[in-house]
Order: sequence, then C-alpha cells, then structure tokens
Amino acid sequence: MRGNDETSASLFSHVDLEDRIPARHPLRKIRQIVNDALASLGGDFDRLYAD
Repeated sequence: MRGNDETSASLFSHVDLEDRIPARHPLRKIRQIVNDALASLGGDFDRLYAD
C-alpha cells in the first residue's frame, strides 16, 4: 500500500489480557504455579541449552 491510510488503524485493537482475566480466575493461580516450576528448572535449562 502506498501513501497514508488513515482508515487502517480502526482494523486493529490492543487488549491487555491482564484486564480481561478476573483477579480471582483459576488461570491466575495456575500461571503462578507454572512460573514457579519453570523458575526452579532454570538451572537445568541453562545446562541443556547452548550459550
């Protein structure tokens, strides 16, 4: 496309997922459990992957 297209901006929207998932939704607890598990495996991942 050439030149300015003032109308294409209306085709896109930005939605923050943190705003879409309620504070007490079970996904938030699952996310924390997964993040903690991955953090504890960080050393193992460091040894498995090349610098």
